[in-house]
Amino acid sequence: MRFRPNPITALALGALFFWTAGSFAAVSLESLSESETALLKSTLKVLDPLVNERKTAGTAPLITFEELYAPLKPEQADFLDAVRRLDPAELKGSSRKLPPPSAGDTFVRLDHQRMLKEGKPTPLDPQYLPRPAFEAYQRMMEAMEQDLGKRLLVESGYRSPAYQLYLFIFYMPKHGHSIRETNRHVALPGCSEHGSPARQAIDFITPGGVNGEDRPEEFEELQEYGWLLVRAGEFGFHLSYPRSGPSAFEPWHWHWEGAQAVIARDREAKP
Repeated sequence: MRFRPNPITALALGALFFWTAGSFAAVSLESLSESETALLKSTLKVLDPLVNERKTAGTAPLITFEELYAPLKPEQADFLDAVRRLDPAELKGSSRKLPPPSAGDTFVRLDHQRMLKEGKPTPLDPQYLPRPAFEAYQRMMEAMEQDLGKRLLVESGYRSPAYQLYLFIFYMPKHGHSIRETNRHVALPGCSEHGSPARQAIDFITPGGVNGEDRPEEFEELQEYGWLLVRAGEFGFHLSYPRSGPSAFEPWHWHWEGAQAVIARDREAKP
């Protein structure tokens, strides 16, 4: 980590100010300036080959901050530091800080998942789940298969905070180089359920390739989705972004609360 002690920060006129090399620099929240956009572009130019190499190896979701920062120039590292220091409350989104992964977390790698894409069997990228969440997922899919004769695959599981940071800046050009707009679609590092094993998220996809991301109703209409609404809670899984919530409806995105959270909630529910 490259956090500097006691950074001087202030939020004004839609920009985040941070101390670097003895002078103030600004990262605009509404729309990056021309120089900031150039810095973002140069940072992605350095990081894209690294991340693509890790994707090929199937280990991109486990990348660390040390590995992410290693090839960067000081000004590029400063830019990432500024993004990491963003306060989700100041962005007025639905994100909030979540418990980070711990040194004791162990992950299970999911290989050999296949879906149909344009009628052809296509392998999904390797995914990772914390072992307790993986075991709960396995039990849930066994029950679904027994009831429906169907299973759901894991399209996206654990993503390290460093990988989430990369994804956040990667998607910024697609959202007008706006930090605020990007945050409406991509969680800040440290705020994603995908990076918090205590509240591990899974994005589901059917073996037929239905994930609902282009049209949520397509996933909502699935028999598997109806089954999740009724029985997923038995296994500690809950819908993160329901239709009635403040965030965009994501019927494919479920999180595992963990055994202790489930026990505590059940106790509170008893009269």
